[in-house]
Amino acid sequence: MREEMAQREEAELHRSHQKPRSPEGWGLLLVLWYLAFYKPIITEGHLRRKNIEFIFIRFSAWQYAGCDKLWAGLVTTLCDSIRHHFGALPLSVYHVMGTRPRFASGFSQKEWVLKKGTCLKLWGMLFVLAAGLSILLVALLVPGIKDHHALKVVGSAVTSLSGSSLVLGALSVLKNLLVSEKQKIERLTNSERFTSQLGFMSKVRNEVEVLVDFLAFMEIFERRRLRVVLEITSLDICYPEKVAGVLNAMNTLLSDANTPFIFILAVDPSVIVPCLEQTSCMKGLADNGYLYLNRTVTLPFSIPEMGARSRLQCLEAAVQTREDLMYRIITSNVERRRAKCQGIPVVPSRREADDEAVRCIHEAFRCLHDSADALARYLPTNGAHVLLADQWPCRLSWALQCLEDAWQSQPAPDFGTRSLWSIFQENVGELSALRQQLHNVLSLDEDPELFQTFLACDFPFTARDARAFLGVTVNLDHSIRHKMGLLRGLNLSPPRVMGGTGIGSPGDASGCGVPKIGLDISDTGVSPRPVA
Repeated sequence: MREEMAQREEAELHRSHQKPRSPEGWGLLLVLWYLAFYKPIITEGHLRRKNIEFIFIRFSAWQYAGCDKLWAGLVTTLCDSIRHHFGALPLSVYHVMGTRPRFASGFSQKEWVLKKGTCLKLWGMLFVLAAGLSILLVALLVPGIKDHHALKVVGSAVTSLSGSSLVLGALSVLKNLLVSEKQKIERLTNSERFTSQLGFMSKVRNEVEVLVDFLAFMEIFERRRLRVVLEITSLDICYPEKVAGVLNAMNTLLSDANTPFIFILAVDPSVIVPCLEQTSCMKGLADNGYLYLNRTVTLPFSIPEMGARSRLQCLEAAVQTREDLMYRIITSNVERRRAKCQGIPVVPSRREADDEAVRCIHEAFRCLHDSADALARYLPTNGAHVLLADQWPCRLSWALQCLEDAWQSQPAPDFGTRSLWSIFQENVGELSALRQQLHNVLSLDEDPELFQTFLACDFPFTARDARAFLGVTVNLDHSIRHKMGLLRGLNLSPPRVMGGTGIGSPGDASGCGVPKIGLDISDTGVSPRPVA
């Protein structure tokens, strides 16, 4: 969108040879002059302008999740951001003296028309004020007239009445300067009596309409189109009734076809739809959250799954600071060269340790530069994590719990050389029997077939490897494994799927010749199934 802005700006400058204006510096004085004495006109030339400026506003619903009216946070964020973008003074003057743009009559290209009524009133008040001051000065200073109290009263009255109108106008501007639209809406939200009796939404809508008219005024002044882009995030971690409130606020702001607002709603429909269906906003829509979303969102689209190259690029960008890992090594190399120049002997063992550290670091990030690496296809799309624990927390926790239980029961001497996949195979039937108790945890796992390929083919970890890595696997929720341990203890006669019963022997993982075994997760639970 920023690139589009720059391209359109350049094309419009080449077409019309008119530079856009900004309410900063001398532009601020100019916009105040136009606000006070001119009415904006929407001409045919203005409608043909293609240059545009996007005003980006980020709204994280989580920041307002604690308040009673989350949607009010959306409106106050909108008002506060526009006030901050253009400045408090122009918006305050517009509240008092601004005029909504009107369309030109005919083919006139005149964008500003003098406010004759305002000018006459102003000159009239100034004339009356000057006359009153003159009468008062004559009554106070001219000899022979000082004793006429009536003249003093007339002069004072005329001066006070004419001056009070100017003072009231200045006080109105000052009031809007000190009390922002955000504070007005917050004050209304705190008034329970007003909310219940006088119609809260109409008052909020009036504030929004003033902002819309002000943006239309600034479009003509700046000689370009203005669009306010609100990016709404974190809505899918709020309470259901507050989710519906934000969507209703969006519909309120967009109820006018000419509103310059663009909403980018970044949500997970699988989370938002159940939230909507729990509220009363579904009445009349057959309790269908998807239908409500389709009627609210004008242009829905889903971000497709990342390819291997994109995931590698994202992961590489996330660990751009990996050079920090080698800071000590770089420092030691500098010290070594300095010591060599000074004739100080260098300890060989330190050099070997540093070389080994460099090799390990480069090996750890080798997959970032090689899309053909086996690890590349398992990379998640949401950052760099320990893949096995990140993609399959439930299955990995079950395999580790079974491994721990078996190790505690005095296993065979060669138990440590068994593959982690074979241990999972032996106990997958018991996991299926506990599908009801572990349904929520099982839903965290990704593709079960990739889990088998990962452990059985590409990375055949042994039981000894698993025990060694367990202590440093920090992104695995160990409470899952603890819950599984309790369930295994209560399951007195667990069904087991042992090796050699039609699913391949426990250790037959070489060459990936074993039939695949997965867990079929559905609304009714999880059951073991053979997969081709």
